[in-house]
Amino acid sequence: MSLDKAALLRAYRQMKTIREFEDRTHVEIMNGQIAGFTHLYTGQEANAVGVCEHLSDDDAIISTHRGHGHCIAKGADVMGMMAELFGSSEGLCKGKGGSMHVADVDKGILGANGIVAGGPPISVGAALAAKIRDNGCVSISFSGDGSVNQGTCFEAMNMAVVLQVPAVFVIENNYYSEHTNIEYAVGCDDLKARTESFGFPVFVADGSDFFSVYEAAGKAIAHARDGNGPAGVFAEMGRFHGHFVGDPEHYRAEGEVKDLRENACCLKNFRARMAETGDLEQSELDAIDAEVMTLIEQAVSAAKSAARPTPEQVTEDVYINYGAA
Repeated sequence: MSLDKAALLRAYRQMKTIREFEDRTHVEIMNGQIAGFTHLYTGQEANAVGVCEHLSDDDAIISTHRGHGHCIAKGADVMGMMAELFGSSEGLCKGKGGSMHVADVDKGILGANGIVAGGPPISVGAALAAKIRDNGCVSISFSGDGSVNQGTCFEAMNMAVVLQVPAVFVIENNYYSEHTNIEYAVGCDDLKARTESFGFPVFVADGSDFFSVYEAAGKAIAHARDGNGPAGVFAEMGRFHGHFVGDPEHYRAEGEVKDLRENACCLKNFRARMAETGDLEQSELDAIDAEVMTLIEQAVSAAKSAARPTPEQVTEDVYINYGAA
């Protein structure tokens, strides 16, 4: 699939924004500025962007506990995202969602999800709504290699086939379900084949290569959008951080992360591709780097000084009014 210059610049900007957002989030958590549990997406940026570049605001995504990258790739406001992580009432979810439950319905982001495999069933529901409305939209669920061992994920895949809805199941294999390697946790040698056994095509991508993901996701999304039922994308890419911020990572081999950063970095791969093809100048990418760093600095500064929730806001935006008689 060919991309024009504007699309290439946008793709790189999105990946760089996710990378710097996550790297700065890591710093602010470690220095005590951001509270709570956080799971970073660093190293997996190409997958989120490669998928979401095919989507509009009318399409839906359901994310995971490792969801910052998906949300930014889908168009979530970076300033609002950072404010949310800092617990501000000016955040996307007024500080009530935090890291693992970021949502922006106007952008088609139906929420990150702290429950492993909590997303696929919601995605099928959104896909069913799209089918009933006949609006040409698709629904994407992002799931890790741990999620695809859960019954809810299997049930969602089966229901999507039975109902023939435009759902796309994106499986991100980052090799570890929390701290357990996929070679131990998964009882088959081929997750793609196991997923295809539910009755829909699965397209394989190199998760460290934006262009590979973009091509595979384009095929899967077109299949679903054209009324052919569900499809899947299976991509492998290593995460650069532990399962959560502060994870000692004793389960990882010596030099593993260093090797990933040096040889499986989607930003390096993208730059190398542009140097080879000449489609973008390195100076253009450098300019984006500078602009992104400025944006992240502004987001952190604004988040630190943003308003905090008041006691009166505790009962707002909830199903039950605890103060009612």
